[in-house]
Amino acid sequence: MVAILQQAFQAKRAVKIIAGLNNFDSARVVQIVRAAERGGATFVDIACDAELIRLVRRSTDLPVCVSAVEPQGLLMAVRSGADCVEIGNFDSFYARGVRFDAEAVLDLARRSRDLLGCDVMLSVTVPHTLSLDVQVSLAVQLEALGADIIQTEGGTSSRPTHPGTLGLVEKAAPTLAAAYEISRSVGVPVLCASGLSAVTVPMALACGASGVGVGSAVNRLGDEVAMVAQVRAIVEAVEQACVFERVSP
Repeated sequence: MVAILQQAFQAKRAVKIIAGLNNFDSARVVQIVRAAERGGATFVDIACDAELIRLVRRSTDLPVCVSAVEPQGLLMAVRSGADCVEIGNFDSFYARGVRFDAEAVLDLARRSRDLLGCDVMLSVTVPHTLSLDVQVSLAVQLEALGADIIQTEGGTSSRPTHPGTLGLVEKAAPTLAAAYEISRSVGVPVLCASGLSAVTVPMALACGASGVGVGSAVNRLGDEVAMVAQVRAIVEAVEQACVFERVSP
């Protein structure tokens, strides 16, 4: 499973579908995961719960990522069948006024790597609440600590003022900016996530990301057929961007 992820990132076509990092509705999560698989996604990201991990593991052949902000939770996730883990899910804390500074994220990464060892694929999200220069500095330090993937965020901080395509671009702007700056400073893959859609995932790749993470554009839909169609649109946008990059002079 890890080899599949590594190949997708190397080809700059990794697509992660996020079921909802506080979504513990097993039936709903399985529905989203099925849609992700049918739509051609590379892997899925689910909440940190042992029973949910085992259920999803039985429901899909896709690699499964689990996000948390507690190293012991990440260890439990690996033991329950997760293929990779992520220090993230910061969004759920922002509404409560809780922020993660660079030192807190570094401490989580250091403790997680020590606990998990070197063989577990570890992704670390860089909080969008930090200034861009601090995000870049943090990403460099995370790479030095052994992070395999750096993930960006920012959709929750954007306030689009226009409808339609322009609004989608405005929504993605913070995470696109982070992907652009961070990808030029680290050697590990950057996964651009938060606030993306089929319109903006090609922009993420153009900004230097090796993959994209999409959540609400898929998991807010109520119908599995609609979810599959949205995942396919995202995957096709990534594929077209890869083709364009290969043929560009």
